[in-house]
Amino acid sequence: MYKLLKTEGKARRGELATPHGVIQTPVFMNVGTQAAIKGGLSATDLKSIRCQVELSNTYHLHLRPGEALVRELGGLHKFMGWDGPILTDSGGFQIFSLAKLRKITEEGTAFNSHIDGRRIFMAPEDSIRIQSALGSDIAMAFDECVALPAEYEYARSSCERTYRWLLRCRDELERIKREEDPVNPGQMLFGINQGATFHDLRIDNMKKIAELDLPGYAIGGLAVGETTQEMYDTIEATEEHMPADKPRYLMGVGTPSNIIEGVARGVDFFDCVMPARNGRHGHLFTWDGVINIKNEKYAADTAPIDPACDCPVCRKYAKAYLRHLFTAGEILGLRLAVMHNLYFYNRLMERIRAALEEGSFASFRRAFSETLARRI
Repeated sequence: MYKLLKTEGKARRGELATPHGVIQTPVFMNVGTQAAIKGGLSATDLKSIRCQVELSNTYHLHLRPGEALVRELGGLHKFMGWDGPILTDSGGFQIFSLAKLRKITEEGTAFNSHIDGRRIFMAPEDSIRIQSALGSDIAMAFDECVALPAEYEYARSSCERTYRWLLRCRDELERIKREEDPVNPGQMLFGINQGATFHDLRIDNMKKIAELDLPGYAIGGLAVGETTQEMYDTIEATEEHMPADKPRYLMGVGTPSNIIEGVARGVDFFDCVMPARNGRHGHLFTWDGVINIKNEKYAADTAPIDPACDCPVCRKYAKAYLRHLFTAGEILGLRLAVMHNLYFYNRLMERIRAALEEGSFASFRRAFSETLARRI
């Protein structure tokens, strides 16, 4: 159940109760696609970097190790040793990325595994059955993510099909809870709004899925090729028709600036592979902007990555050491960089929540939205 605690403009401070804990929003979900954070972070590490929600992917876990094994071992929480909330994506976006290897029909999507090439068919009901076996707290509806720029007629027909798939997802989850023994009886289903960058399609779709009174709603199909302004405009057009008493999730977004701007437009949940991916390439977030730790100027720098950061890495290590690890090709460098970046994102969300509680989010936005996007 979602509780809206405070607002400032369209920005919202709230909390969502789940079977594995209460999520304080706005929140950034740390992406562990295959039940692990890329960069060598464990569930214990997630606690130390102040993670609230871990996100795993249905498509990848279906391919390996398979949902049957995860269920047999007690569900995803026990499997990966994480006792906090988990959201599972439906696999729709990953299948979207296999454009040359998939075929979409009314029944579902046929695609070739990126691992061994075997042909797999996934219907909306299959996605829900997999997510039920994984036992996540939040399951995402199966949808089609349309490539941008999109033709209007294709976007419209895809939007309508995604709505029909949502009805099938809802019915299947209700059936499982009624007739079977689910790993997580309190699992919630979030619907996904689609419509490319066509505002009339977005609005019409949002109105229709809002009538279903689901536990939460996501804006999908963005950050896939449109401009930043197009993304913001689409969020604004859609947000106006999203239920105020339900959490709102902007899928796959984004940079610290994107998150601040998303919060300003009424979004509660975010996720993105960016902090971990950038960290693995030596790009580190600080409160003054982004640095590249591989640069020669850090070779003898005894300061931490960010003097304003109190993460486990900044408390112990100098930039010179981090740069050495990257130069030497040591795995520890990747781990420490990812740990810092995810801590930075989680701390960013804490500061956003604090600003909302104090009524000072507007000034926080002015101070950091552009600054955090700066390359140092």
